[in-house]
Parts: sequence; structure tokens; C-alpha cells
Amino acid sequence: MSVESRGGRAQGGRGQNRRGQTRARNADPRGGQGADKGADKGGGQAPARPARSAGAAATAAELTRLLAPAVDEAGFDLEEVDVRPAGRRRLVRIVVDGDAGVGLDDIAAISDLASGLLDTTEVMGTSPYVLEVSSPGVDRPLTEPRHWRRAVGRLVVAPLAEGGQVEGRVVAADDAAVEIDVVQKRRTKGAGNETVRRRFGLDELGRGRVQVEFAPPPVAEEPRSPAEPD
Repeated sequence: MSVESRGGRAQGGRGQNRRGQTRARNADPRGGQGADKGADKGGGQAPARPARSAGAAATAAELTRLLAPAVDEAGFDLEEVDVRPAGRRRLVRIVVDGDAGVGLDDIAAISDLASGLLDTTEVMGTSPYVLEVSSPGVDRPLTEPRHWRRAVGRLVVAPLAEGGQVEGRVVAADDAAVEIDVVQKRRTKGAGNETVRRRFGLDELGRGRVQVEFAPPPVAEEPRSPAEPD
């Protein structure tokens, strides 16, 4: 969904965006309305994002302080705020997530919420910008307890603090530990593989990654803490 506005609150028509919600702001005083090209185009590899400047990083930090309390109150987590140049505009990308996932209606509501807050601040100045709200992709690293909790049932790989890595399916996670079902070879020669459930403290795991599976993953168990018995 995209809305283009020339100063003040957003106004104009709306159209569906494949990835989530995009809102364009243009402070050009000459007026007039144009189509926003912020929607992601399918097919082909997305171009690399321009490098973020120190000023953009400071702006992102200010926006995080502004938006995080409101997003939290709405029942979601603000995972990322990124500000980068995008042609003559700037792209303000906001990534949100929740325990129950994030639907299109949620994206629309958070976009309106963020837009309203941005209207109350001078953080973005008068330069035009595009506001994009989306949920995390599968390439989002697992770095927080909530990330591991939301990855229950998914196949992941993560480096180990002691060296090497672990690959398996997350079966339980809490604020202290993660349980992963790991497929490994049996010690008896020719006996095939076996699945072993291993428990890791979060400080034993590096930045985990969810692995892409072409077959549907098995139905996840009822979420539980690793401290609870199976």
C-alpha cells in the first residue's frame, strides 16, 4: 500500500504493495501528486541497498526512540529502523514482528501509527522520504530470545561459541536456553542416523539463521520453555 503526500499528513489514493506498506512523503511546496515507486518488484535479485551515512544512523536512532514505545503498546516488537537514500528521496524502513506473526492489517495499522508519529516530529526535516513497514524475512538473524522463541518448529543453523556449528530443528526456547533436535550419525557403524535433542544456553549460540525448506516443516509442538519436561 502506498500513499504520496506533499507536506502535512498523507493524502491521496492507495494501492497494494506486495511486501507490506509503503508511504511516500514529499515536502516539495510546488504541489501536485505522482505515483510512488516504493513497492518491491518480484522476479530477479533486489539491488544492494545504498550505504547508510552517519547522519542517517543518527536519524534511525532518533526514530527508534520515537516509535518503539508506540509499537510495543500496539503489541509488537520494533526490530529495525533503517534510513537510507533512495534516489531523490530517503527510504525509512521499519521492521516489526510479533509472537503471532504480522498480518497485512497489522502492517497497515502500524504504518498509520508510524506516519502519525512522524507528523509530530521534525526528525525527518523537510526532505521527501518514503515510509516502508514490513515484517522480518527468513534472513533475519536470530539474536534475541524472542527470535528463537518464534523459530520453534523451524530448521536453523547457528555457530557455537566453543567452535563449529549446530544445525537442527528448534523445539523449545525461553529467555535462557534453546532446545534443538539435531540429526547425527549413530556411533555404531552402518546403523544410520538418529535424532538427538540438545540444549544450549543463549550465550553458547551465535547469530542463528532460519534455513529455507521447500517441503512444509512438521507441525511444531506446543511452545514451552526448555526448563519444562518434554
